Amino acid sequence: MPKRSIIFFDIDGTLLTHDKKMGAGTKEAIFKLKEDGHEVAIATGRAPFMFEDLRKELDINTFVCYNGQYVVLNGEVIFTNPLKIEALKELTEAALLNDHPVVFMDHEDMKANVPDHSYITESISTLKLNHWPAHDPNYYQGRELYQTLLFCPEGEEKQYEQKFTDFDFVRWHPVSVDILPRGGSKAQGIEKIVAKLGIPQERHYAFGDGLNDLEMLSTVKNSVAMGNAVEEVKAAASYVTTSVEDNGIPHGLHMVGLL
Repeated sequence: MPKRSIIFFDIDGTLLTHDKKMGAGTKEAIFKLKEDGHEVAIATGRAPFMFEDLRKELDINTFVCYNGQYVVLNGEVIFTNPLKIEALKELTEAALLNDHPVVFMDHEDMKANVPDHSYITESISTLKLNHWPAHDPNYYQGRELYQTLLFCPEGEEKQYEQKFTDFDFVRWHPVSVDILPRGGSKAQGIEKIVAKLGIPQERHYAFGDGLNDLEMLSTVKNSVAMGNAVEEVKAAASYVTTSVEDNGIPHGLHMVGLL
């Protein structure tokens, strides 16, 4: 049996195709890794309630979500990194003046600060979720939020980046960006898990495709960018596999010698 490794998989564009489907080869590969004694984990920008079905389908109980701000190891929360609420309130007020809605997100739910908006519909509908943000402009009060979505066209987030230095802004859709605590990343969340498991760096692996995977792919020893990743992400990775639509996960696992 090979020595135990840990492999982190992004979801959208990595485990799931752009139609939010998982290839049969991908599922078989995940279960083969587990059968061989490896640790399999998810590292995603999604909220935990956005991929519960996927976790059940793949029998995965270790994950980094909200781009590293909420970390779970074997079903137990081991790290959280909430947003600064006062700064978020100020940002939200500024965004409203620009007709840029936001969606507040904690570990249980997400709520929009406006009743409806075309940007929210356009971007969140691409995730093909059964969950939709209801209207609650005060959802930020009295709870920890780990991520907030800001909805604005490309380039218009610059005004917020300059003013609100407590946050990082990572674009995931032409009309939406993730708002994260400054310095928060999937890489930071991964560090919390591997520190507890004691698996050496030489046996750390990660697969991703998006801009929110840059820190992860730059940090993890054996990193694999999907063939559908943007060039900046491919440049950050140790390997580049085929597209998610073309068995990218099984192919990549063969490339690095895990299958």
